[in-house]
Amino acid sequence: MMNINILSENIKKYRINKKLTQKDLAMLLRVSPQAVSRWECGGSQT
Repeated sequence: MMNINILSENIKKYRINKKLTQKDLAMLLRVSPQAVSRWECGGSQT
């Protein structure tokens, strides 16, 4: 099982490395920007 903190950090690192905003990443993944924010903060596993 992957540690949620590691997953959160990896999502944020990937996004920043690709010079994407949370909104940009959300559009690419077809989710809300709030979902991306929760993922990066480790606040939701869904």
